[in-house]
Amino acid sequence: MAIVGIFEGDFSQTQYEQVREQVLPGNRLAPGMLSHVAGPGENGWCVVEVWESQEALQRYFDEGLSQALQQANINVQSRFFQVVNTI
Repeated sequence: MAIVGIFEGDFSQTQYEQVREQVLPGNRLAPGMLSHVAGPGENGWCVVEVWESQEALQRYFDEGLSQALQQANINVQSRFFQVVNTI
């Protein structure tokens, strides 16, 4: 079942790009990632991703995202919800 992850934090575009290039080189989606959008939010930066499953997202986090966020000194607040419909 598809899942949406919303990640927000007080980090800069430069920090975002550092992590993105490390975990999504060439701006290519990771296995199981259906979409990725990012931009400035009210309190820093916001990333929204759609994943095929919670398992695919967890694998991505465990296999590189967690370490990349630590290296860039980024802390994020995360929210998730199950996808019921897309258009």
